[in-house]
Amino acid sequence: MKLTTKLLLIATLLIAGTCATPTPAAAQPGYGGPPPRITCSSDDGRRNWCNIGPSRDVRLVRQISGSPCVRDSTWGVDRRGLWVDRGCRAEFIVGRAGPPPPPPGPGSGAIVTCSSNDGGRRWCDIGRSRDVRLVRQISGSPCVRGQTWDVDRRGLWVDRGCRADFRVR
Repeated sequence: MKLTTKLLLIATLLIAGTCATPTPAAAQPGYGGPPPRITCSSDDGRRNWCNIGPSRDVRLVRQISGSPCVRDSTWGVDRRGLWVDRGCRAEFIVGRAGPPPPPPGPGSGAIVTCSSNDGGRRWCDIGRSRDVRLVRQISGSPCVRGQTWDVDRRGLWVDRGCRADFRVR
């Protein structure tokens, strides 16, 4: 067999082997693996787009900026992808989130939903804990620590329409 024929045969076998190898289930979107997370930032205060592929299912999971990240106001999704504006910087999950996470284990903290439904300040009981993190903003009104939510001697408070899930440790 000539050298070029051997090389073509080897290349064909390698390509066929690559195509026949199944992708592990965890690597396939929507099949048990964690959904992709991306950070998208409007560092200069202007609108910035981040590539999210063909998906249009996006959920904010962690606000990083001091500027509010409010869906359809300072972040959203359009035909170009995920956009952020006016200083919003956050971490987002792209695609379906899959099944809900298991309940928190020992020491991982409880989730507390606290809501300022009427725009006024409301306190939520968090026991003696003062270690509180915002994990999911529910409201269209911004939830910004020190401005529209925080912790004081009475507990966790929210104000001016902030509604969110908080992890209390």
